[in-house]
Amino acid sequence: MPTYQYRCLDCKRPYEIFLAYAAYENYKSACPRCQSENVQRRIGRIRIAKSDDRRMENFADPAALEGLEDDPRALGRMMRKMGSELGEEMPPEFDEVVDRLEKGQSPDEIEQALPDLADDGGGGFGGMDDF
Repeated sequence: MPTYQYRCLDCKRPYEIFLAYAAYENYKSACPRCQSENVQRRIGRIRIAKSDDRRMENFADPAALEGLEDDPRALGRMMRKMGSELGEEMPPEFDEVVDRLEKGQSPDEIEQALPDLADDGGGGFGGMDDF
């Protein structure tokens, strides 16, 4: 069922109702706090579902990758954005690395400061160098 958002014009309180589409046509909303019918429907935020491929296309733009090698802060911002776009829980080590990048620390400095994050394969931040 969709959520419909309203704001009471008398007591100024926002509220939500859950209704089936068919029930909405005949529904007369009243404020649950003061019972006023002087209400205004509000349009809330919407979400657009994207496939993983579509979300990753945003990162394939060469302009978005430009300068990442020379700017740890830009690399950190890109990694944080990519982590949120993945929609998966990232390990705490990921946040530690991204925080350090955003503060301007180079990947080499981070690898020296956090040697436990180095991959057994000889490179990167516990497999996070693929980002």
